[in-house]
Amino acid sequence: MTHPAFGTGDASYQAAGGIDGLRRLVDAFYRLMDENPEALAVRQMHPDNLDASRDKLACFLSGWLGGPRLFSERYGPIAIPAFHAQWPIDEHHSAIWLSCMEQAIALQDYPDEFADYLLRQLRVPAQRIVQASRARHPQA
Repeated sequence: MTHPAFGTGDASYQAAGGIDGLRRLVDAFYRLMDENPEALAVRQMHPDNLDASRDKLACFLSGWLGGPRLFSERYGPIAIPAFHAQWPIDEHHSAIWLSCMEQAIALQDYPDEFADYLLRQLRVPAQRIVQASRARHPQA
């Protein structure tokens, strides 16, 4: 049986385990961010209580991966780079975020092809966030 290519329809959402799989990924991501002293600079950009951050990231990933558009249903329009531009986020911050996400992905029961695909795709918004932040904080 041939499966749809990642990025087609809801193939990526299904590969991630649906919303439950995404919530496990997001929980692992924020746990790693809390546990890793090198992630402190990025963790400090988040509120102490991560419940809303967890829900927003899982809801964003759901729609972004072709599943239900939970973020817009719950929180309204998505403007990820514009929202993150309120902080001076540089390549170092982006690398920390991606490293935590890479570790969180590795903890999931994802096929290697999907894990590689997901991390590659996440680099795109991570870079856009850096660009948006740099435009708003040129001195950073």
